[in-house]
Amino acid sequence: MILISTVYLLHSLPIFSQVQAQHCVWYGECGKSDKVPGKKYNCNYTGPPIPLPAEGHELLTELCPGYDYGNQSLCCDVQQLHTLKGSLQLPLQFLSRCPACFFNLMNLFCELTCSPLQSLFMNGTQFTNGTAANKTNVVEVQYYIGQTFANAMYNACQDVQAPSSNVKALSLLCGKDASDCNATNWIEYMFDINNGQSPFTIIPIFSDVSVSGMSPMNNKTYDCTEGLEDGSGPCSCQDCSPACGPQPVPPPLPPPWTILGIGAMVLIMWISYMAFLLVFMGTVIGTWCYRRIESEYGPILDSNNPHSLNKDSIDQVDASCGETLGEHFENALRYLFTRWGSFCVRQPLMVILGSLIIVAACSGGLVYMKITTDPVELWSSPSSQARQEKDYFDSHFGPFFRAEQLIITTTFLFSLFFSLNFPQSLISQVLDLQTDIENIVASYGDQKVTLKDICLAPLAPYNDNCTILSVLNYFQNSHKQLDHSIGDDFYVYADYHTHFLYCVSAPASLNDTSLLHDPCLGTYGGPIFPWLVLGGYDATNYNNATALVITFPVNNYHNDTVKLGKALAWEKEFIRFLKNYTNPNLTISFNSERSIEDEINRESESDLSTVVVSYAIMFVYISLALGHIHSFRRVLVDSKISLGIAGIVIVLSSVACSLGIFSYAGIPLTLIVIEVIPFLVLAVGVDNIFIIVQTYQRDERMPHEELHQQIGRILGDVAPSMFLSSFSETVAFFLGALSTMPAVRTFSLFAGLAVFIDFLLQISCFVSLLGLDAKRQEENRLDIMCCVKLPEGKEGKTDGFLFRFFKNIYAPFILKEWVRPIVVAVFVGLLSFSIAVTNKVEIGLDQKLSMPDDSYVLDYFKNLSTYLHTGPPVYFVVEDGHDYLSLEGQNSVCGGVGCNNNSLIQQVYTASLISNYTTIGFNPSSWLDDYFDWVKPQYYNSSGAFCNASVVDTLCVHCRPMTPSGKLRPTEQDFMNFLPMFLSDNPNAKCGKGGHAAYSSAVVLKGNATSVGATYFMTYHTILKDSPDFIDAMKMARVLADNITTAMGHKVFPYSVFYVFYEQYLTIAYDTVFQLGVSLVAIFVVTTVLLGFELWSGVLVSITIAMILVNMFGVMWLWDISLNAVSLVNLVMSCGISVEFCSHIVRAFSISVKSTRVERAEEALAHMGSSVFSGITLTKFGGILILALSKSQIFQIFYFRMYLAMVLLGATHGLIFLPVLLSYAGPSVNKAKVFAANKRYAGTERERLLNF
Repeated sequence: MILISTVYLLHSLPIFSQVQAQHCVWYGECGKSDKVPGKKYNCNYTGPPIPLPAEGHELLTELCPGYDYGNQSLCCDVQQLHTLKGSLQLPLQFLSRCPACFFNLMNLFCELTCSPLQSLFMNGTQFTNGTAANKTNVVEVQYYIGQTFANAMYNACQDVQAPSSNVKALSLLCGKDASDCNATNWIEYMFDINNGQSPFTIIPIFSDVSVSGMSPMNNKTYDCTEGLEDGSGPCSCQDCSPACGPQPVPPPLPPPWTILGIGAMVLIMWISYMAFLLVFMGTVIGTWCYRRIESEYGPILDSNNPHSLNKDSIDQVDASCGETLGEHFENALRYLFTRWGSFCVRQPLMVILGSLIIVAACSGGLVYMKITTDPVELWSSPSSQARQEKDYFDSHFGPFFRAEQLIITTTFLFSLFFSLNFPQSLISQVLDLQTDIENIVASYGDQKVTLKDICLAPLAPYNDNCTILSVLNYFQNSHKQLDHSIGDDFYVYADYHTHFLYCVSAPASLNDTSLLHDPCLGTYGGPIFPWLVLGGYDATNYNNATALVITFPVNNYHNDTVKLGKALAWEKEFIRFLKNYTNPNLTISFNSERSIEDEINRESESDLSTVVVSYAIMFVYISLALGHIHSFRRVLVDSKISLGIAGIVIVLSSVACSLGIFSYAGIPLTLIVIEVIPFLVLAVGVDNIFIIVQTYQRDERMPHEELHQQIGRILGDVAPSMFLSSFSETVAFFLGALSTMPAVRTFSLFAGLAVFIDFLLQISCFVSLLGLDAKRQEENRLDIMCCVKLPEGKEGKTDGFLFRFFKNIYAPFILKEWVRPIVVAVFVGLLSFSIAVTNKVEIGLDQKLSMPDDSYVLDYFKNLSTYLHTGPPVYFVVEDGHDYLSLEGQNSVCGGVGCNNNSLIQQVYTASLISNYTTIGFNPSSWLDDYFDWVKPQYYNSSGAFCNASVVDTLCVHCRPMTPSGKLRPTEQDFMNFLPMFLSDNPNAKCGKGGHAAYSSAVVLKGNATSVGATYFMTYHTILKDSPDFIDAMKMARVLADNITTAMGHKVFPYSVFYVFYEQYLTIAYDTVFQLGVSLVAIFVVTTVLLGFELWSGVLVSITIAMILVNMFGVMWLWDISLNAVSLVNLVMSCGISVEFCSHIVRAFSISVKSTRVERAEEALAHMGSSVFSGITLTKFGGILILALSKSQIFQIFYFRMYLAMVLLGATHGLIFLPVLLSYAGPSVNKAKVFAANKRYAGTERERLLNF
């Protein structure tokens, strides 16, 4: 940071021809200044110039090279030259970056101090008696300065940067913001006795013509684009805008893709949809007319010959090789599951006991369960670029500090904190609040923790004050300083408002120019930049601020649990204090580093009851809906509450097994896994349970068939369908684990294993339990209370209401000739709409959504985007290995004289000029440029120890000789000799460039400080308000870093604390397409194989699921659901659940032996539709509606809305669109399967059932 004062008397380099010497105005130093302690008046002297003693020649050459009048007769002595040198230390450090600027400034002060021609342009106007005999003090002079000279000096200096402060140097040397500084008020400020530096009054008079017989000093000046005669080059572009050429212009934003002024995608999809309707409806109408004219030829587009069990004989069938293979595969699955089901019913104890042992063994891993709540671990892959860059930054420079921040507004009528009408008492109340926070004491174990124990103190141990970024630090966090004012009974000449206005323009000043002379520098030793501590102002009108921002940076300890625990304990007390703080005049929003994680955990706990109620509703529904009540008398016999509960326990056991197995493997869980997977497995598991149970309830036991044979036969019929859906989902989820996003990968692994274990338990343990329940029901024993038996009496079997509805009403209606085209038109229309708006779905996650509705953090987020003017800091990191010891290596990084036009600093500076495009808000701080400026006036003694600039020691000598070569940048050994001194030097009034505060952590020294390792250069992003802003900021910073890397030939990367969270959004679109594409391919392959190698069936299933997914994007756009890791997990899950809605219907269609596609679709919908509807749709619908009552916005949006959408879209596509699609374009009947069924069931009661 830079501690600055404001000016200084001082020095210059004349460049004009020798002329006859005139008389002097002063010579030597006399009495002490009454106004400025430590300074002296010059002695009045009107004689001729006096030869400079020999001991002053070197000093004169150092200060004013080329200032030579032959005999060196001047109007100053050696002591005046020493005073001049001391006064030039700060200007030297800040302005010597631009040789022309500093040369002109030295001219001004050398002519003032020593010129033998003083009497031509200087006039003493006030004098006092000096302490020395016969000496008179000069207490006021008039200095006639050419306006041309003044303008030229200002023009050469106006763009010079102060790298460590991210401001222009004139902001620190002019007494006001650089934008308000001009040639005259800058010189007036430097000569003003109130600046604390000038020991007497110097009145500058500007004119290019003679005034009152005086000839204004109008020496030769250099423009910043010119090199000097001593070989110094022109100023860099960063310090001299005329040297830059045209200001960069950001490329225009790409125009939106439109056709005829309409969104291109909308127009294309509208035209495509209309074209489809014309073709489709034309085909339908044409086919209908053709059938009416010719005769009935079967269903539309059906090219298959009818295959009836009663017509063709096996010997007449000419089945293809594929059909035969499919039939054999189907038969093998049926045989395998039939035998297995029969075994499970015959040996229930063995199967159930074995299942319990396996479940217990797998679930034992829950002892080792770890839950990941660290957002970095949750959202960022260890192999990702942002994660690797974060690890590199943390390992070399330490982790980014923790931030505790308040945003304070007022309820007072005049809400501008520093307007003249605003009461000072309210600012005092803010200071009281800040002091109370500083005094917070927390407990950690048996230790007391205060802010000083954990805060960031960059100058410790020299200065152990905590860094507090607050406007009150302009007043040293002191009521005494805040109340300091200068005035009389009638008028206040200077007060806190005066000091504030000065400090916001020169935040690093050690002394304001008002009558107060109070420092602006913070108590921690660094400047307080107004854009970090004020909010709600316009442009740079800081006095219009409507908000105060107070930030307490706290050290972060990633690898020290004790110190981290202390920080967390203090933060907890900080939150508690502010929650309980009340002030009727102040409105406070606040945030701590731990706040977001705390609120997410609180949210999870508060939503636990909502989730429990949701699951309870689903459990109750499942338990009651499984039963098929034949009569009121047999309610307790025909109910299947115990079986339903057992099915639910099996579902939960499969989840526990999955969690346990991966916990054994050391894979941590996430909250998404815990919240989402039970919902997913319940959907899949309950569907399978309903299919098994309802198929059994509708089945008639064949003659001479025992119970175990019947259930085995039923399992042989339905288990291949269950296996199809479960295995498809398992493969799809496991392939989803290819994702680099930890949250998605973890979810996919746990979900895939849980679904498959659930399937295994259902075809084993649940089948055994079904056999036991069937025996109980046949023996008229009551459900749950199985010891109680009803009197004998048998009720006739009837079909359930839902089955009858689907069979007799719903399926025939949906497949009517006039309904089917309407269904296709509606669903294709929905698809077209969804495609048109898919690219409009926003990417990102608004962090406000992750908070509960009643969270205090929401107010903070709101005020953050409303009031703040500066975004997060961004560091451009130069990786280890760059050569800083050579001029070539330095020139590729630095931003001063001689540096490359495409150097790191220059490129970041250029980017800051178009901040609206690049999001780089300020010029970067540069340790290298400040080091070059710092090393020029520094000293060290004969032992090699560093001499601080504020210490006067005759043993101290220049670090660099004051020769032309010594004034060049240090290279090779010199560079490393003085760099550790720079990094340990604290800024002070005489040396504002000391690097301890600003750069001690920015440079890694290696090999006992013999070489430079990794380094960084910091600036700030512009204000970032939402996810697109953060994503764009990271993209632009990376583009800039890539350009710098190319120019330097060495790796440079940008780092900001938020990159690790937002990097996922750079590739989220690609990741989404990849994840869903891989899942669809897996479903297609598995479906094709398990349906007996029926390729077309796999295509139709994949098309329907793809339509569901695309429609999910349409819903996301309509319902303002953004695309992020949470919604991607839901989309992957949607893909899995959609299989349940589609695969059972398609398999039932493929094995149907009806004669036409319409009849086969009707049979499939009647048999499987009711089970799918009752098993998934109704089960989930009740549970999902409860989620709408959640206090959590993330639950309402990403769970309630998306779950509701996936269930409704899945149900409508599976139960409405898919049967219609099959009736039009379903696969042809498999002849081999038809005649295998003929052979298997000929002459049995089953033949009649097949024809339902």
